[in-house]
Amino acid sequence: MPGWAWTLVGAGAGLLLCWLVLLAVLWAARPDELRARELLRLLPDVLRLVRRLAADRSLPRGVRVRLWLLLGYLALPVDLVPDVLPVIGFADDAIAVALVLRAVVRRAGPDAVARHWPGTEAGLAALRRVTRLPG
Repeated sequence: MPGWAWTLVGAGAGLLLCWLVLLAVLWAARPDELRARELLRLLPDVLRLVRRLAADRSLPRGVRVRLWLLLGYLALPVDLVPDVLPVIGFADDAIAVALVLRAVVRRAGPDAVARHWPGTEAGLAALRRVTRLPG
């Protein structure tokens, strides 16, 4: 086998190993059943929140770019972890949402999330609890 082929095999094996480690970490950190149900109930409001934040021109451009990239990632049918896997299939999406919302709060403040939240106060409190956003 030529040298370039071994390089491709090595790169593919490295990517596969990284993906398997990601699966193991997501499985270990998977949300419990109560938290998963709470996240699923919040999903429509979270998607509207991300869309509203992405369209808000008063937010810094970097924040809006992250939000649009998040919306694109959530819309893609192909994920890092397939959604057909029970529990952890949606864990990568939930982690991506939590990380981006934390970045939004760091740059724009918690009032930006509260200002654009389309749901109830209880829903916002649940979102803050699940994603560990400051109040």
